Amino acid sequence: MKTIKVILISMVAVVMVSCGTTSTVPITGRQQTLMVSDGEVLSLASQQYQEFMKSAKVSTNATNTAMVKRVGQKLASAVVNYLKANGQANDVSNYNWEFNLVQDKNVNAWCMPGGKIVVYEGLLPVTQDEASLAIVLGHEIAHAVARHSAEQLSTQMRQQQGLQIGSAIAGALGMGTNTQSILQTVAALNFNFGNLKYSRNHENEADHMGLIFAAMAGYDPRVATTFWQRMSAASSNQTAEFLSDHPSDATRIKNIQGWMPEALKYYNK
Repeated sequence: MKTIKVILISMVAVVMVSCGTTSTVPITGRQQTLMVSDGEVLSLASQQYQEFMKSAKVSTNATNTAMVKRVGQKLASAVVNYLKANGQANDVSNYNWEFNLVQDKNVNAWCMPGGKIVVYEGLLPVTQDEASLAIVLGHEIAHAVARHSAEQLSTQMRQQQGLQIGSAIAGALGMGTNTQSILQTVAALNFNFGNLKYSRNHENEADHMGLIFAAMAGYDPRVATTFWQRMSAASSNQTAEFLSDHPSDATRIKNIQGWMPEALKYYNK
């Protein structure tokens, strides 16, 4: 009887894990399976963005604000043109581009799914010029275009399902509650470390795509190397790469140099 229960639960697990929609990431061509729709992610992102902007202080520097909007719009146009030219015109409707510079000394920028982009004033002394700013914004836009948020959510959903299924199988095999608890704890720890590597993969992909987007928009991708060197010098975070959700600066620069010939083809066009 226990064997039958385990078989049935395992069959349900296979069905649940196989659910989702398969799509292709632009530029890299990587296949991904998503368990959440664009509509669900965009709705959540819009709510979070609106909440952030309610408390944020928009920059009063007209020159820098104009630069952020100018660079952002050039990148957005390049992305839209690429999607239309490569059979992904339907995805264009997912973006309602908006670019804001906010008063914050942190060296940071981000892009919500749907194209809501925020740059912190603390980033500009490190970027120093429009081309380097384009490298950063291209990277952030790439996260949105590659649906990384939806992919992270999908992974978390599968992991939660896995824990529930594991608990059900353990119960069917007659394991005690303490044993089940230990198994769940170990599984959760493994998932956490797995997610760190998973996030680094996303960061690498965003670096790759962002470099190409910047080149498509007419910015020299070769500035990326010196920009990340400045970022490395300005960073006080010495976390070991295998414990971080970002690649090390040295790894990032090495990868960018490897993608440079591809990026220069777009730039030279």
